[in-house]
Amino acid sequence: MSLLLALRLISAAAFLYYGIRCLSSAAMIAEFERYGLPRMRVLTAILEIVGALGLLLAPTHHWVIAAAGGLCALMFAGLIVRMRISDPWYLMLPAFVLMLLNGWIVVKAWRSGAS
Repeated sequence: MSLLLALRLISAAAFLYYGIRCLSSAAMIAEFERYGLPRMRVLTAILEIVGALGLLLAPTHHWVIAAAGGLCALMFAGLIVRMRISDPWYLMLPAFVLMLLNGWIVVKAWRSGAS
């Protein structure tokens, strides 16, 4: 198994977990209230699940780039929201790590498709 595939699987598992939890957890409903974005919870969950499925089922590197790029952008937006509400750094860490991970996947998929 390549490193790129392993990291795609890790990212997909994380986003499937968070996406499903976002749809079904009372704690996540409360979190989106705290963010001031209760109406964005379902959309966020759908984007996370679709992105995870994109990482898992992508037939070409273009699809991997699109899925990972979308998830990277979603985590960037999540970081902006957390900064806006002045969350401490340790609450921002998962979004930051997932943003970096998916950014790395984009770069690696881009390079592997170019060769």
